[in-house]
Amino acid sequence: MSRRVVVIGGGVIGAACAYYLSKSGWSVTILDMSEFGRGCSHANCGFVCPSHVLPLAGPGAVGTAIKALLNPNGPLAIKPRFDPALWSWLFRFVRRCNERDMLAAGRAIRPLLNSSRALYPQLIAEENIECEWETRGLLFVFQTQPAFEHYGQTNRLLTESFRMPAKCYVGDELVLLEPALKPGLAGGWLYETDAHLRPDKLMAGLKKVLEARGVTIREKCAVDSIVREAGRAKAVTTAQGEVDSDSFVFATGALTPLLGSSLGCRLPIQPGKGYSITMDRPARCPTIPLIFEEHRVAVTPMASGYRLGSTMEFAGYDATLNPKRLDLLRDGARPYLHEPLGELVREEWFGWRPMTSDGIPIIGQVPGLANAWIAAGHNMLGLSMAPATGKLVAELLEGQPPHMDPAPYVVTRF
Repeated sequence: MSRRVVVIGGGVIGAACAYYLSKSGWSVTILDMSEFGRGCSHANCGFVCPSHVLPLAGPGAVGTAIKALLNPNGPLAIKPRFDPALWSWLFRFVRRCNERDMLAAGRAIRPLLNSSRALYPQLIAEENIECEWETRGLLFVFQTQPAFEHYGQTNRLLTESFRMPAKCYVGDELVLLEPALKPGLAGGWLYETDAHLRPDKLMAGLKKVLEARGVTIREKCAVDSIVREAGRAKAVTTAQGEVDSDSFVFATGALTPLLGSSLGCRLPIQPGKGYSITMDRPARCPTIPLIFEEHRVAVTPMASGYRLGSTMEFAGYDATLNPKRLDLLRDGARPYLHEPLGELVREEWFGWRPMTSDGIPIIGQVPGLANAWIAAGHNMLGLSMAPATGKLVAELLEGQPPHMDPAPYVVTRF
């Protein structure tokens, strides 16, 4: 007898859930309010980065955030407004800015990152997905000596607590490693385990794979509410009518709180707006993905293009493209690269990152609904965590022993 599951959300997390559920024998339907792969999964930086094991909340984060907020050209912005949910989120975030909670979050984040890093090559090879997968590592580059030396403390912490060491490059050793960088920079730290890909090509490839596996993808089909019956989800309501199923997975990213009253649980997720600019490759294009930590700008060299990305803007569900935030990306890359910009801009983009107050994703059963599950709140690491999340969700629905401990991700922890 066929087992049916509806996955709400056609981003990389929803796609991964659908993929592993279909491999487990489920009949899968994806509902997306827009178009498959067009949300936050479309034009992010494409990093698959086990190095990003530490959450944003940590010692010193509050001071750094305040300094950034006071700088009109800083990488962090919060739009002034009456928003109790945001204030509550910020209060929870501040409370976790200590070493104990930071390390606890890192221990929860690490299995998802490491599992996904191992699963990606298998998935890409098995399904023959052309997504410009490369394993060149990730290089953190520092302009000033104090910032370079301060990051050395972070690297020691990553080495001692998470067995994630970086290779250190001092001064002009950087230019020998990456000739696209300007001379005179303080130094850098290379995480050789990291990889990168082109997100839109990954999503296009996954769509073909899912459709070939018999997965139904219904676009422009927004879910409004849940129809409950005897402690179970019977159906979800949409503008196109009710969609019933045996089970439901809500992989709705930053939009998950909008379903909070229907789900019946507290979901401290805030949309953290990130930006990117995709261009043609400059003549002196980097070969290694880069992060300029002092300016919070990331650089992704791809076979078919070149991308600058990052910044963080808490502006609610504001859907406008702020040109000032895009200019910060351009300006932030100029001190580091001989050719920071490509000749032709192909796309200017933003996406709402689903930011949890503790930096840990929400993966687990919806309280009070035996057949409904949430897979959301992956912060800035949805692409990096997607395969492991999808596999874990399939294991939980199947009642199989999970390949990692699901306890840190439960919905009821808040």
